[in-house]
Amino acid sequence: MAGRNLIIFGPPGAGKGTQAPRLAAEFGLPHVATGDMFRAHQREGTALGLRAKAYMEAGELVPDTLVIEMLVERIGQADAADGFLLDGFPRTVAQAVALDVELAANGSRIDALLVLDVTEEDVVTRISGRLVCANGHVFHETFSPPAVAAVCDTCGLALARRADDEPDVVRNRYRNVYLAQTAPVRDHYTALGVPALDVDGTGSTDAVYERLRTALQRP
Repeated sequence: MAGRNLIIFGPPGAGKGTQAPRLAAEFGLPHVATGDMFRAHQREGTALGLRAKAYMEAGELVPDTLVIEMLVERIGQADAADGFLLDGFPRTVAQAVALDVELAANGSRIDALLVLDVTEEDVVTRISGRLVCANGHVFHETFSPPAVAAVCDTCGLALARRADDEPDVVRNRYRNVYLAQTAPVRDHYTALGVPALDVDGTGSTDAVYERLRTALQRP
């Protein structure tokens, strides 16, 4: 495998959350997703979780320093001794730099970025096509439509697109958040000599997964 400390990277809707758990299981790496990490700390009532909760309840973003503290604690656990797969972090160059400093202090570093390449139009189609009912069941207009238009197969409630999944909102998030703030993380690691393993993120879930497996198995 080309490196053990990995980041799965790409825009929202690229399929990171779908592919990362499967890859992590096959290659024996813990899947470290920031959202899951926050929920675990909240559920267990840890000191870090309580500190994060205070920010969230105040309507504020959890500071990068606290997120990285959680990450360092997580990747210091026994199951991460041979590496990890980060999902959802870092989202900015500042976060990447702070993460690098913490890893270096422990004699470690990011070994590779696993990049899912999808276009803006792919992202818009994937995200804006999502339909959700009040109970949280998710469908997709194109890829997994309900049996009856706009009606949840599971509970019979109405399906609708969330306001933050509207095409214009998705485009704004892609251009002004991903391209402006997150995409430069790749350049940061390239400048440090960290390889980016580019993978075509279009097509079926299984087809994309096979491309990811192939990329990770390259010498």
